[in-house]
Amino acid sequence: MKKIFFFLLCASLIVAKPAKKLKTGADVLFESRTELIKGKKIGLITNHTAKLSNGKHLADALHEFAGATLVVLFGPEHGVRGDAPDGRTVRDTTDEKTGVPVYSLYGKVNKPTPEMLKNVDVLIFDIQDVGARFYTFISTMFLGMEAAAENNIPFIVLDRPNPITGVRVEGPVRIDSLKSFVGWVPIPIAHGMTVGELAVMANLQGWLKNRKPAKLTVVEMENWKRSQWFDETLLTWIKPSPNMITTRTAAVYPGSCMIEGTNVSEGRGTDKPFEYIGAPWINGKELAKLLNEQHLPGVKFEPVEFTPVEIPNVASHPKYSDHVCGGVYVNVTNRIKFESVKTGIAVIWGIHSLFNDSLTFRERGFDRLAGTPVIREMILQGKTVNEIEETWKEELQAFMKLRKESLLYLK
Repeated sequence: MKKIFFFLLCASLIVAKPAKKLKTGADVLFESRTELIKGKKIGLITNHTAKLSNGKHLADALHEFAGATLVVLFGPEHGVRGDAPDGRTVRDTTDEKTGVPVYSLYGKVNKPTPEMLKNVDVLIFDIQDVGARFYTFISTMFLGMEAAAENNIPFIVLDRPNPITGVRVEGPVRIDSLKSFVGWVPIPIAHGMTVGELAVMANLQGWLKNRKPAKLTVVEMENWKRSQWFDETLLTWIKPSPNMITTRTAAVYPGSCMIEGTNVSEGRGTDKPFEYIGAPWINGKELAKLLNEQHLPGVKFEPVEFTPVEIPNVASHPKYSDHVCGGVYVNVTNRIKFESVKTGIAVIWGIHSLFNDSLTFRERGFDRLAGTPVIREMILQGKTVNEIEETWKEELQAFMKLRKESLLYLK
């Protein structure tokens, strides 16, 4: 009996063994890779998500590190400390905590200039991405890599997890004529890669200006698995942008963000941005019924009414501000099966099917987000969602082959 009890006790301890906490590239840098920064004058492209496990911001940690000198900061959309609203131009300033000059990379200048980099020995990038091509932080990284390559400065990426897993790859590959800040490189909408892997891919595929690769070092994470969602990593979620509220928001974002290219509200100005989709002229019950009849995996559409309002430093002039909108709540019931891009297209298809007299597209803006004009054109032609999805299957398979060469985490 004692032997059985001992066996059961051991078995329970094995089962209850906690998962190892993920270490980000920033933590690994200070634990075991300080040779990369010792004696260096550092330029840092970052924002408020660049926190170490002790809660300290990377900029503050580098500023205090005796073996290196933080000489300049570069801020993406929302700024270095993350206090600028979505889409708002960010100005050059001085960082209050460190006294270091801050150059904005979201405004008239998107790429560090030689003058900005004149005192920099090494340029570091550390920002939490959300796994979607049109999230502008990765465009900032690619342009930073170009600037580093052109000025013969080593470029270091401190890697962080893809919050919607490193296995979900969806959507069309961006065509060359639609290259923009919301689609700097030819990848699908949901790329299933970390920022470090994307940097490796940009180098390997010659995507940087004049095909000149950066002198790249990726400080890899420890204990990250590709199948992990952010809320399974034991890390603390810090909103990468004001409307990226939770991992759940990030899950729907690759599909729902395309709504921004229409006259439909994507839920900004509510407590469920990108999960609430609607407009004053939409009947939510009719739309939910039609969409649920499509039997899309892992999602249920619930009729909803919501009123977007302006929220300081979060939602500035949201669509239909102070107007009641009818629409749907995109309720993800099984995120493993959920197909975000297909679902987003289905919502737009459903709105067009029922309310085509009211739905309009910002053609160029929508196509930039989609990466192709085909989705918009086929919706207007009355094609089905499955027919639209078929158009990118072949190019997605070709991308997956290229992607394999750049993966740093194989499990």
